[in-house]
Amino acid sequence: MTAVLDPNRLRAACRAAAPSVAGRVTRVVGVHLEVAGIEAAIGDAVTIDGANGPLGAEVVSVDRDGLVCMPFGDLRGLAAGAAVRSLGRPPTIAVGEELLGRVLDGLGRPLDGVPLPEGLERVTVEGGAPHPLRRANVDTQLPLGVRALDTLIPCGRGQRLGIFAGSGVGKSSLLSMIARGTEAEVSVLALVGERGREVREFLERDLGPEGLARSVVVIATSDEPALVRLRAASTATRIAEWFRDQGKDVVLMMDSLTRVAMAQREVGLSAGEPPATRGYPPSVFSLLPKLLERAGAAERGSITGLYTVLVEGDDMNEPIGDTARSILDGHIVLSRRLASAGHFPTIDVLDSVSRVMPAITSPEQRAAAIELRQLLAAHRDVKDLIDIGAYVPGNNVLVDRAIALEDQTRAFLTQSMDEQSVAAESWQQLATLVGQP
Repeated sequence: MTAVLDPNRLRAACRAAAPSVAGRVTRVVGVHLEVAGIEAAIGDAVTIDGANGPLGAEVVSVDRDGLVCMPFGDLRGLAAGAAVRSLGRPPTIAVGEELLGRVLDGLGRPLDGVPLPEGLERVTVEGGAPHPLRRANVDTQLPLGVRALDTLIPCGRGQRLGIFAGSGVGKSSLLSMIARGTEAEVSVLALVGERGREVREFLERDLGPEGLARSVVVIATSDEPALVRLRAASTATRIAEWFRDQGKDVVLMMDSLTRVAMAQREVGLSAGEPPATRGYPPSVFSLLPKLLERAGAAERGSITGLYTVLVEGDDMNEPIGDTARSILDGHIVLSRRLASAGHFPTIDVLDSVSRVMPAITSPEQRAAAIELRQLLAAHRDVKDLIDIGAYVPGNNVLVDRAIALEDQTRAFLTQSMDEQSVAAESWQQLATLVGQP
């Protein structure tokens, strides 16, 4: 009987038996380094013998003179001539059920002080989007626990929504509400470019033990190297893909997509790409669809993606916001005006839309949502007249009704961070508010 040789074991044995070839650092410029003397492909991992110990890096550019690498750590103490060795493969991360309740860094390593258990599956962080003809349809609502979202901008299982806002308007707070209130089996949170001060606060106060127990949190703070911040987005997405492949419904929350694009801008410019729109190189605009299309419903399981977009100067049409909005299946706009007025969550309902709403709601639910939107629009159109006392009651029936229901509408659209709403009850409250039987 002929024995069958495992090809994976054969490749591992060949790599172990291969002679060790080391290159050298020829130049360190800004946040990247140039290497000569070894061969590697784009995306391969390399290790560098630095003064402070081994330093990991990744190949981001290849030319005839050598490699351009971006480090996963601090370049301080690195000198020209340092030895560089290629691992011959891209970096890998561990995935498995044991990641639930864990906090990881952008490279998939534990940040909570507890080693990962042995025996977890190792995968590369690069994944692919589900086949467009084999994706399951988005036809079921996924309650998020936020009344205004569940009724007026409903989210479907496998949908991808963007949360667009300027700085300090409540994006992270809204994500923490969703993480605690969603009915999804697993939540994967990626905090990219966040302030280090906010991380523990988010985990303990906003997410809490209950939310963390069914979540995996990937963190790359603003002081991390650009490649680690960029890798955090791929790491979180790959972990979400693994849980989806097990048939689970996953919510992937990324805060923020803009900082991912900024990290790619640093990597691209360091690799020699020309700057284009507002300094963003072309690779940024090819990265966004590749990253966002990986979420969604597959043949089994789903990833519902919620991505915050930090718009510059509250300009909703800036390049990253405009590109993301064209890819995503809907957008939620947060208003600085509402934040200043103490209205939370600061969702501007009239500027927000869910593209899958007709597929996941009943005609009665859509009619109630449209009626409330009409009341809000009518009130907004005459708000200036009302504020100066120039509006005369009786001129417009819709406006009169909107004024009469103003307090009830505000109460319906506001919600404290500690309050979790049930979708069925929210729909009933909406029907009662607009007077539906």
